[in-house]
Amino acid sequence: MSVKVVPKEEMLNAIGTRFEPGQWIEVDQERINTFADCTEDHQFIHVDIEAARNTPFGGTIAHGFLTLSLLSKLVEGQGIVPENIVMGLNYGFDKVRFLAPVAAGKRVRANCEIADVTQKDDNRFLIKQAISVEIEGEDTPALIAEWLTMVVTG
Repeated sequence: MSVKVVPKEEMLNAIGTRFEPGQWIEVDQERINTFADCTEDHQFIHVDIEAARNTPFGGTIAHGFLTLSLLSKLVEGQGIVPENIVMGLNYGFDKVRFLAPVAAGKRVRANCEIADVTQKDDNRFLIKQAISVEIEGEDTPALIAEWLTMVVTG
């Protein structure tokens, strides 16, 4: 997949565009442990395999923020941007909900749609992506989010 480049005048037409699901990414225990070390969040449900077996989850689970932080990779190659783009900036989120835990060893992928595009001025567009992170073999997504990106053109 690759990001589609369109004339500025066509950016508003991108609203409602859905993309094919992204690549699967495995969330293994090593990734969870590395994230725990980076964030200093070593709660046992994430890093203690034996203790986590005695929880309703039946094993360790990824941090919700780990799954959220994977969005950059999960939506890689998806999107629509205006011609002459100079940069895109993470502008934040309008909504994030963690709906289901990601068990260690599971794979996730993103489903993405352009929910809105707002032209701020001649050279800036605020793009809202509606994202659902699917867990392989499960009905409930790991998370849903409305992710904002400010795109600046030259």
